[in-house]
Amino acid sequence: MTFSLAIVGRPNVGKSTLFNRLVGKKQALVDDQPGVTRDLREGQARLGDLRFTVFDTAGLEDVKDNSLEGRMRRLTEFAIDMVDVCLFMIDARAGLTPTDEALAEILRKRAKHVILVANKTEGQAGESGVIEAWSLGLDEPLRLSAEHGEGMGDLLSILIPFADTFAERAALESVAVDVDVVDGASTISDEIQPTVSKPMQVAVVGRPNAGKSTLINKILGEDRLLTGPEAGITRDAISLKIIWNSTPMRMFDTAGMRKKAKVHEKLEKISVGDGLRAVKFSEVLVILLDAATSFEQQDLRLANLAEREGRAVVVAVNKWDLEEEKQEKLKGLKEAFTRLLPQLRGAPLVSVSAKTGRGLDRLHSAILKAHEVWNRRVTTAHLNRWLTSMLQAHPPPAPGGRRIKLRYMTQAKTRPPGFVIMCSNPNKLPESYSRYLINGLREEFNMAGTPIRLYMRSQADTNPYKGRKKSTPSKLKKHL
Repeated sequence: MTFSLAIVGRPNVGKSTLFNRLVGKKQALVDDQPGVTRDLREGQARLGDLRFTVFDTAGLEDVKDNSLEGRMRRLTEFAIDMVDVCLFMIDARAGLTPTDEALAEILRKRAKHVILVANKTEGQAGESGVIEAWSLGLDEPLRLSAEHGEGMGDLLSILIPFADTFAERAALESVAVDVDVVDGASTISDEIQPTVSKPMQVAVVGRPNAGKSTLINKILGEDRLLTGPEAGITRDAISLKIIWNSTPMRMFDTAGMRKKAKVHEKLEKISVGDGLRAVKFSEVLVILLDAATSFEQQDLRLANLAEREGRAVVVAVNKWDLEEEKQEKLKGLKEAFTRLLPQLRGAPLVSVSAKTGRGLDRLHSAILKAHEVWNRRVTTAHLNRWLTSMLQAHPPPAPGGRRIKLRYMTQAKTRPPGFVIMCSNPNKLPESYSRYLINGLREEFNMAGTPIRLYMRSQADTNPYKGRKKSTPSKLKKHL
């Protein structure tokens, strides 16, 4: 990427709509209600042949206290200081407001480069607003319609000189590709190691106010995400690329997920849906619990979601610094985890404090271990030796007097580990015997905590004579 660009402006001027158009997908939440965006959302923009990083920011309001709006303002000011170019957007139909003038003053003092954009100029309704924008003293305003895509060619012509300016820096920061491999240096374990170009995808999920954003801020070492005592601050699923203890990661901060019956507002439904999509993109899912109210029904639903989606799971118990009886509490949590989530038995359970940073090293190690188990491969020979011993210990049942024969086994997939067993009458094998085999796989090959997929297949379909009728030879055949 050649340069970075932040879209700034007051609430409901069309920043998220333009962000979605630049990245080519509906990543940012868009609604008629002002103030939907609260965090900094990063995306990879594509405009013509130009490639750059774009940030969607919260609507700037004239508030400087420690309220939610004040914290949103400070986060937007952080983006202004961080990026190379600021795209200052105003609503041409609403005209120039005192908030626009205050933001223009901030940009003149802090921004490196400013592009003034008058949005919603389709038709003749925004002409007066475009004329008023000249008074800001930020050069000629660019006429744009983020909703309909008008003026995108003019925006491209303005951004091309910035791409040329930062081209040398982009070359220095680019990731090396097509690297020569020394013979014998490449192994299966090397293939799953996260790299800068392919970082490990980690999503943090949990109930509202569990401390997800605070935890990620502590890992980053800066207040990158919006936090506060209010529940439900995070709305967008924010992805951040980080290097955590020499491990490249892309971490997703998601909105707090409540019971479906308690979600009534349209905006919250959209936020939860965005978080569920982040779960599907992740490799490791960190389920963050509140130590005071751990393993409630919603936490169990999130764990079941992780198991259904086939993601590696790490359970983290936050706000551990507030717990007095730590040893007794931890013992009770482990017992409840084993009892309530038998399908994830053996998954890492880590106590952390997002506020103080305690337990982050253990959390990092647990994520790496879960990712390694999720990618584990077992040789076919080892699997079949194990299958023979399992069959000798407990043979499969014989429904209707016909014993089910398990012939051989192989691993067909990873991420999560998936195994195929060729057998006779797979539809008649009871679920209890499949669980017996899955539990044996966990113990024998150290796959505790990760979802395991076990498929039973019949070889009858490969029989070329299946379904063919026996033809009795004709008595007249000898005369032919």
